[in-house]
Amino acid sequence: MADNQISTTCCIAGGGPAGMMLGFLLARAGIRVTVLEKHADFLRDFRGDTIHPSTLELMHELGLLDAFLKLPHSRVETLSGQIGETRVTIGDFRHLPTHCKFVALMPQWDFLDFLAERGRRFPNFDLRMRAEATDLVQENGRVAGVRAKTLDGELDIRADLVVACDGRHSTLRRCAGFKAEDLGAPMDVLWFRLSRKASDDSSAFGHIEPGRMLVMLNRGDYWQCAYIIRKDGFAAVQAAGLEAFRQSVVELSSFLADRIGEIADWDHVKLLTVAVDRLSRWSMPGLLCIGDAAHAMSPIGGVGINLAIQDAVAAANILAEPLRTGSADLRVLQKVQDRREFPTRFTQRPQIFIQNNVVTRVLRGAARPKPPLVIRLLGWFPPLQRIPARLVGMGVRPEHIRTPQISAKG
Repeated sequence: MADNQISTTCCIAGGGPAGMMLGFLLARAGIRVTVLEKHADFLRDFRGDTIHPSTLELMHELGLLDAFLKLPHSRVETLSGQIGETRVTIGDFRHLPTHCKFVALMPQWDFLDFLAERGRRFPNFDLRMRAEATDLVQENGRVAGVRAKTLDGELDIRADLVVACDGRHSTLRRCAGFKAEDLGAPMDVLWFRLSRKASDDSSAFGHIEPGRMLVMLNRGDYWQCAYIIRKDGFAAVQAAGLEAFRQSVVELSSFLADRIGEIADWDHVKLLTVAVDRLSRWSMPGLLCIGDAAHAMSPIGGVGINLAIQDAVAAANILAEPLRTGSADLRVLQKVQDRREFPTRFTQRPQIFIQNNVVTRVLRGAARPKPPLVIRLLGWFPPLQRIPARLVGMGVRPEHIRTPQISAKG
């Protein structure tokens, strides 16, 4: 075989949560797997960085929970916020039927590094950094591999199966000719960080006022902040000036006034362009799309990472044995979509409802908002807070580890 060509059983494009979890599980089950990650490391900030109770339950099933929770993280047991002048509690995770009754806020790079380190303990796990999948290799009516750009030039990876985990702007789904249905998003998000003091409230927090929304995630020594703006509205925010932006943030969370100057220029503010879509077809012979490559989620509820990981677990459960026997045909690949399409649609439906009926009204509104009746009910009857906590924390049809484990190195 030429130096610029390798062969594997499964090639995974994208080293995000879906790609790393799937690669780890398949390698753990004895399948040869190559994971391609285009960056040199996982150190990319301005993500939601939420590890949900269902994901923590998977770590328990894998026997990795104790080691995982030694990584730096903070814990969110309730979701609270302020709508106008009213403080509300929306979800209470403390009653979930899981080992961890909280959402862990952890830098995503720590989560991915943890999976990579565990994956390397298996001899058939091949993680290639600075390797970007750029095209599909198609032969005889099926996908037979991918072409990747590396520091050493172009690499040709032949594989029995290619899995696209390369995000909402997936190169491979475009190469396959797959078209996503755009479900619409009325907002974008501006991410930034501000230092956190020990005297600050420790919980995740959101504040809604006319035309503005702010969500703050406790990351230990700093707040990771998401400022919600109208779709394609970043240019208007910039035109109003940095000082006006700082003032708007302080008006939403006044205790940040003594540190708002940490936003020294617009380089400290990162734009996340929100998209909500899904494929009608996730696979073709030799190719499967999962995670954001199959369905981009709204940031509402922070469930995108959780859904991607659930996709990966379902895919590993369904594909491990067929990959071992060489029988992962299109019928088998379609089983992954059959398993995961309902949770995707069920999750996107309330996200779109909230976008259209809450976010849009707030961003366009002039009057100070008041909590809708359903939110007031959660305050009047606290046990009801367990319902949104279950939907956010566990999702619909949570997956469980069904793949076997071979012996690891060391």
